[in-house]
Amino acid sequence: MFGEWSYLAMLGFVILASFWLEFVFRLRVLRDPKRLLKTIALVAPVFVLWDAFAIANNHWFFSEELTLGIYGPFGIPVEEYGFFIIIPIAGILTLEGVTNFFPTVKSWIARIRKVRK
Repeated sequence: MFGEWSYLAMLGFVILASFWLEFVFRLRVLRDPKRLLKTIALVAPVFVLWDAFAIANNHWFFSEELTLGIYGPFGIPVEEYGFFIIIPIAGILTLEGVTNFFPTVKSWIARIRKVRK
């Protein structure tokens, strides 16, 4: 459907599906870039090495029909490097969103009840 833009479209969907949580639940995750960089710095090297090993040993590959065809170090597509950044951030946002869901909804209900009185 999206051809060579498929991987980027998937990353865009992940952004749309998770980044709104930052604003609706006032998570403050994106306001702390040092925390995000530390998180990415912990997981990204593992992901890169894992991908490099898997590609080198023909365990998996990235379709040139579904990626832009631009490759970084170790023969890994640039979209995959974007994945290494976007997915950890989306994971943190989702975890924080789930953690904050009930307290936030309770505060909304309390405000609504207060306005009605």
